Amino acid sequence: MNNINIPPVVKNLLIINGIFFLATLIFEQQGVRLSEYLGAHYFDSPNFRVWQPITYMFMHGSFMHLFFNMFGLFMFGGILEHKWGPKRFLNFYLITGLGALALQWLVQGIEVYQITGSFLNDLNTLIPSSRQEATKLGGIYFVPMVGASGAVFGIMTAFAVLYPNMELMLMFIPFPIKAKYFIPIYIVIELFLGVARIPGDSIAHFAHLGGALIGFILVKIWKDKDRFYDYYE
Repeated sequence: MNNINIPPVVKNLLIINGIFFLATLIFEQQGVRLSEYLGAHYFDSPNFRVWQPITYMFMHGSFMHLFFNMFGLFMFGGILEHKWGPKRFLNFYLITGLGALALQWLVQGIEVYQITGSFLNDLNTLIPSSRQEATKLGGIYFVPMVGASGAVFGIMTAFAVLYPNMELMLMFIPFPIKAKYFIPIYIVIELFLGVARIPGDSIAHFAHLGGALIGFILVKIWKDKDRFYDYYE
């Protein structure tokens, strides 16, 4: 990795995510699902633990899930780390990951409130009025969220703000497309999929949007702050 000049934070994030995925596979062979302990459960879930808002960012549900997130981290994260330095980039990565989870929890909380009339519930006494409501509550309370996608969406958004005219060559698009077009279109698609609620879609689209939103806010604040200091130096 040192030979291809991967900056230190990106390199270590790639390694850590790989180790977590390998550990997931090993523990599954022993009948233990690490995602239940390290994935992020809804904050009112009996399975929620205080470390999950951090550890969920390093867990992935499949090799392809891991591959595409790490590919995005490698492609865009290295450029941002070279620009910002390791400390600011790591802060950005963690803050956008937390922001992704926060928006996902907000959406889940609204859904829980619509069904039960409360964000916090005693599941032992809760009786859903339909099978559909029971399925919805079961998914919210007992299915953990995993993946670095929220942080990666934050990274992609920051890249589009800082390098809007950078042309990207993507394997599923046969021509170069500027970052300022591709990434906003990608975010709009995520918004549509999140609102559409397509049956069988288990992707946390609002987490992606949360990472993108926090990433946009952070990079705008930092960009304006850097301009201020550059002007007065």
